[in-house]
Parts: sequence; C-alpha cells; structure tokens
Amino acid sequence: MPELPTPRFLDERTAHWAQTKPDDEAITFKDRTWTWSQWYDRIRRLAGALTELGVGRGDVVAFLDKNHPACVETTLAAASIGAATAIINFRLAADELDYVLNDSGAKVLIVGAEFAPTIEKIRDQLSSVEKVVEVTPDGDDEYEALLADATPVDRPDEVEPDDVAIIMYSSGTTGRPKGVSLTHANLIAHTESAFDGWELDEGDKNLVAMPLFHVGGSSYMQLGLHTGVASYMTRDVDGAQLAGGILAGANRTFLVPAVLAKVLESGEDAVKLFSALKTYGYGASPMPLPLLRKALEAWPDTDFIQAYGLTEVGGVISLLRPEDHRSGNEERMGSAGRVVPGAEVRVIDPDSLEDVPQGEQGELWFRSGQLMKGYHNKPDATAEAITEDGWFRTGDIGRIDEDGYIFVEDRLKDMIITGGENVYSIEVERVLAEHPAVAEVAVIGVPDEEWGEAVKAVVALEGEATDEELIGWAKERLAGYKCPRTVDIVDELPRNPTGKILKKDLRQPHWEKSGRKV
Repeated sequence: MPELPTPRFLDERTAHWAQTKPDDEAITFKDRTWTWSQWYDRIRRLAGALTELGVGRGDVVAFLDKNHPACVETTLAAASIGAATAIINFRLAADELDYVLNDSGAKVLIVGAEFAPTIEKIRDQLSSVEKVVEVTPDGDDEYEALLADATPVDRPDEVEPDDVAIIMYSSGTTGRPKGVSLTHANLIAHTESAFDGWELDEGDKNLVAMPLFHVGGSSYMQLGLHTGVASYMTRDVDGAQLAGGILAGANRTFLVPAVLAKVLESGEDAVKLFSALKTYGYGASPMPLPLLRKALEAWPDTDFIQAYGLTEVGGVISLLRPEDHRSGNEERMGSAGRVVPGAEVRVIDPDSLEDVPQGEQGELWFRSGQLMKGYHNKPDATAEAITEDGWFRTGDIGRIDEDGYIFVEDRLKDMIITGGENVYSIEVERVLAEHPAVAEVAVIGVPDEEWGEAVKAVVALEGEATDEELIGWAKERLAGYKCPRTVDIVDELPRNPTGKILKKDLRQPHWEKSGRKV
C-alpha cells in the first residue's frame, strides 16, 4: 500500500481516495455499494445538512442504530465541522438511553427505524435534542432525503485535530455510563499504531461486523478509510451475514473470540469458507487456549492477531502478532502481546504508586497519543483516570516478562467482560437493589466457555422472590448483556470485619479450576 503523510483530520484520507481512485469501491452494505467519490460526496452533503440544522464546532450528534454506513458518514461529517458523534449502544434499555442521550447533550439524533418507537416513548425527556432523523437499512428514509436536499460544505478553518470526533459510552464505576471522548488525533494515532503489521494488498476487503457503538467496530472501520481498502459492512454479527461478506471477497476482519468458536462448531463447510480470511484479528475478551489451538490448526494460512485495549485508548494498545501465535510458545500465546508503536507501559503498585520489579504483578498504566481527551462532562473522573503526566490507569492487573510481553491476569476494577462488552457490577447491583424483596446484592463474573465471563448475582432477601423474577426485573431495566444469567439466593453475603462484601470469596469457587481469574 502507498505511504502517505499522516492525516490531521478523520475525513482527510476519504477525500484523498475520492480524488485518486474515485470509481473504486469504498463500502458495501446489503445490496448497496458506494465508490469513494460517491461516499465522499455524501459526507460533504451530510456536513452541509448538519450545519443547516445548527450543528457546529463543539456540538454533539447522536447515532442510534445497528450497523449502518450512515453511522460512519455521520462520524466523518460531524467531525469535519468540529462536532462529535455519540455512537449509542442500541442494546440499552429505555432509561439507559434517556440518561446517555441527555448526558451527551446531542442536538440531533439519527435513529434507526426499529428503535424509533423507543425514542418516541422518551422523546419529551430528551432536553437537548432539537431534531430526530430516521434511517432505514434499505435507504428509503428521512436520512436520504436530508442528504438529497443538502448543499455540500467543506471543513471550516477553525476545526482542530484536538476537537472531539467520537463519544463512546462505557459502563460506569458509579453505576452510570461515562462518555469516552476521542479526538481526530487520538483516532488517527490509533489507526496508525494498532494496525502495524497488517500487510494489506491491493484487492483486499475488510469485513466490518463488530457493532459500531463498540470501539472494536468503529476503530476497525477506520482501517479501510485510512488505507483505501474497500469495506463490507454487516448489519449484525451472525453466521449468514459473515458468510455473505466472505463470499463477496472480504478477507480481513476483527471479531470477538466467541464468533470463532461458533464457526468451528458449525462444521466443515463453515471452516472451509473462513479459510479465505488472510487476517483474523480478535480481542475484547480472552481467547481460551484450547479454542486458539483449534483455530490455528483449522486455518493454517490465516494470520491471527490478538488485540488488547480499552475504549479510553481508542481500542488497541498491545498486539500479539501472527508470528507469536505460531511460535510454539504456549505461555506467550496466553499473553496480550507487546505495546503498539508509540505507546509506553508501566506496571504500578496500586497502593504505593511505585513501579514494581520486572515480572511482578501490578496495575497496568499506558501513555500514548491514542489516549482519550477525557470523559465527557466529567473532569473529576478524568483526573482519577489520567495522571498529570499523561498515564492512563487501566484498572487491569498484570505483569510484563523480560521480552516485553504483557500478561493481563486480574482486575482492580469491579468489572465483568462478557462477549467483549464491559459490565460494571455496580450498574447491575443498583438495579437489583431496587427490587422490594432484595436486602443486599453482589454481582460477580464467572467463567463462561462461550462468552469469557457470565454475569452472576448473589442476593440475600428480605421478602420473597425467585431467581427468574430477579432476572426478569433486571431485563426490564438494563441492556440484555448486563443482566445476570444466574442468581444465587443466600441467607447473607460474606463480609470482612469492616462490613465490606467479600466478592473475592464469592468468585473463588467458580474460578479455582479455570486456571485464570479473568
């Protein structure tokens, strides 16, 4: 691929490809395909439409739908006029959507038709939203009419690389999600570092299947925009749509390990189809070693790349590269690889805040140009997460071996990662504690072969309730992936002498035979 100067703005490379290869495929979604020139024209038109709606530098546009190219168009168009796009998790329950949309301060909300009824129910509670625009998968909608009527505008001179381009909401340590603010500069630094080692060729095509509200989806989408490689976007992560993408020529992808497990379970034809992938990037949750062994055997010609990271660093901060997967060093295959170019790592004693000796456990801290500008509207939370000299405190416990390989072994934060989604226990505990029969509750993560971890609640009651009733209560108030899969009802929860619930004691029986803690 040609070497080009590092861009300063997210829409810069799309403009370049529109000029240098205007008729080449840029993106395919369902039965629609756009060339680079067509797509860039749509971005400029959307920038004009947003400007006419009063959106300008420092404002926020929200996008709520399953995967759709309109989300990427909105991100690029809004960023080009100095505004940010809050990409909202479509799995959130109504009261969660209410909180996130109001916290974002979005002026305009672009919403998928299937989620419009939910928005209508809370519309009068969305104090900052001035305009709602509906979008559909087939394109016969208000969004397309908006673009058709718009006058294209270029990027204003006052827009800066340090302007926030994307806001992604992650689970919150205080029971409410926090918006991670990522700038043009953050996202570009991530793209140039995180895909170091991806040897792309002319004719390659990216399979974009991870949800765009997830940093693994939106940041992966940037690879095609940056390199000029065509992208094939699926609406959902399911076998039929993934197969359709591969049959359409997609040969590079990034997915969670659970998808790989399902492919291996689907039989010889599915395994053969996926052998067309040159690169299989995976992350967001650990890949069990037995599954990784099966995958390496099933696809001997595929480059496997493991990514470890966090939304706060734009996605990937360390990589386990293809050669590491096939080195025969199984201990190293259990690591998260080494930091990406341009990033630094330290291992810190969380009590003394001093560096620990090499090889010993501590909290992983990273410093990089990828690091978020901060948490949206939360300066105190930002100050807690980022030191004055720019180190990000991950809350993950790990160690680094003599060759710089990072091993993530536990969590300082009270967090569960299930199927690549972060769930803070306190979010679930807050909802369950509101049930009239619950006296006290603790939520923990337990091993799950398919999803990495599953959410479990342990409750003591002061009235009567069944585990099914408590799970149903949570499902009415939380996104499905946050709800407990199982509930244990006990007489009382274990506590230390100061009264703190001993979650370590609750977790220990479930993890003692798994060989890992996360």
